[in-house]
Amino acid sequence: MPFTLSRRGFIGSAAALSAAPAIARTASAEAAAPVPVNPLVKQRADAQVFRHDDGYYYMTGSVPEYDRLVLRRSKTIAGLATAKEAVLWRHEASGPRSGFIWAPELHQIDGKWYMYFAAGPSGGGDDVFRIRTYAVVCDGSDPMTGKWSVLGEFQAPWDSFNLDSTSFVHKGVRYFAWAQREPGIDTNSNLYIAKLESPLKLAGKATRLTVPTLDWEIRGYKVAEAPAVLHRNGRLFMTYSASATDARYCLGLLTADENADLLDAKSWTKSPQPVFVTNTATSVYGPGHNSFTVDEQGRDILVYHGRDYEAIEGDPLFNPDRHTRVQRLYYTADGTPDFGVPVGNGPTPERFISAASPLSLLAHDGTRLIGGNPTLAQTQFRQTPGRAGKQSVMLSPILLPDHYLVARKDGSVTLEKDSKNADFALRSQFVRFQDKGSDLLRFVAIAAPGKALGLTDGQVQLVGSRDMTAYWRAD
Repeated sequence: MPFTLSRRGFIGSAAALSAAPAIARTASAEAAAPVPVNPLVKQRADAQVFRHDDGYYYMTGSVPEYDRLVLRRSKTIAGLATAKEAVLWRHEASGPRSGFIWAPELHQIDGKWYMYFAAGPSGGGDDVFRIRTYAVVCDGSDPMTGKWSVLGEFQAPWDSFNLDSTSFVHKGVRYFAWAQREPGIDTNSNLYIAKLESPLKLAGKATRLTVPTLDWEIRGYKVAEAPAVLHRNGRLFMTYSASATDARYCLGLLTADENADLLDAKSWTKSPQPVFVTNTATSVYGPGHNSFTVDEQGRDILVYHGRDYEAIEGDPLFNPDRHTRVQRLYYTADGTPDFGVPVGNGPTPERFISAASPLSLLAHDGTRLIGGNPTLAQTQFRQTPGRAGKQSVMLSPILLPDHYLVARKDGSVTLEKDSKNADFALRSQFVRFQDKGSDLLRFVAIAAPGKALGLTDGQVQLVGSRDMTAYWRAD
C-alpha cells in the first residue's frame, strides 16, 4: 500500500553544514516569524512537533493526567504556545485503554490521519503498567475537527510492554520503530525497527537495534525508548531516550549510512556517550523524548521535554512539570548533529558570525569574551528586550544567564553580572540594526555613540559603527 509523509522522524535531504553554516535566505514573512520562548508549552511531555504541507505546525504530547489525546496547531512554532488545543480522544471507562495514556504521535499514512499512543488498564497495582501500543484514526482530512475512533492494537512481536512508536519513510519504504521489553532480556525496553505493511501490522521480522547497557543508559532503569529519526548529510540519525525520567534522563544516538540496510543491526553505530544531557548552568533537567522539525526558515529544530528544576517530590511519573522546549539543531563540520546543551528558559538563542572573519563567532570562555569557534554552547547568546526603550536589546550567554555584554568606557566589551544599577543599565544596552535588503547586523552601543560591537584580531571590542568588523550574521 502506498504511504506518504513521516512525522517524528523528520526525513529529508540537506547539504552538509559546517560548524558556522551560511544563513538561509527566506521570504521576509518567514524571516519575521516570532521567536519561540522556552518553555514553549508547559506540562506537555513526550512532545511531537512537525510542519505539515498545509503550512501548519502540529503538536501533541502527554498530558499530566495521562487521560486524553490532544492536538494543537499554529502557523508558527512560537504560536503553538497559545494555540487552542483540541481533545481528540479520551481513555475508556474500562478495559485495556482505561488507564495511563502516553506518548502520542500524529502521522499521515496513505492520506489518512492516525495517532499512535501507548495505554494500559486502570484499577491500580502492577496491571496499570500493562502498556501496549494502539492507534486512533480520523474520519476526515482535518485532524483538528474530524472524528477520531480506535483503530486497534499494534501487532507487536511479543505480548509485552511496548510504547513510543514512530514511523518514517526512507527510499520509498515505510518503517516502524518502537521500544519494547523483549522476553529473556533483563531491561525495561530496547529499540526495534521493521518495515510496516499497514498502520498496525509489520511487514516482516523485527530487528533489535540496541539494548541499554552503557552506564548512562541504565541509571535508575535500563531504558532505550522514544526513537526519532532525522535524515541528513548522507546518514540517518536515530535519537533515543535513556535511563530514569528524572534528571538522569538523556538522549543517545544511533547512526546509519543512508544506503545501508536499515534492518541490519550492524548498519547502526551507537554513540558511546549521550548527546544531550541535564545542564545545571541553563537549569534544564532530564531533557529527552524528542522529535525533529524545521523552523519557518527551513532550519532544523530539536523538540524535547525537560524540567527547569532538579528535585522532584514523589514519583517522577506524576510530576507535571516536563515542559515542551525547542531549539536550533546545528551540525559539526563532518555533518553530525551537534545538540549542544538544553538552552534554558527565555527566547531561543542565536549565534553571531563575524562578517569580516566568517570562521569566527561571538563566543565566551567563562566570563571572558572571545572571537572563535569553541563548543556550540559557548557561542549561543540570548537577546532580550533592553531597558532603554523599545529599540534596545541586551545580550546574554546561555551558560551565564545572569551575565550580559557591557560596553566599557575604554572601548572594551566585557561579560558582567547584572548589578542592577544605572551604570550597568546604560552600558548593557545595544541597538540591533539590520540594513534593508541585507542579512548583516550591527549592535550599536547606546553608551558609546558611533560605536558598535565588533571583532578585531580575535578580540571583541567596540569599533566604528560602520567599520567592516562591526557586521555580523545571525545564525
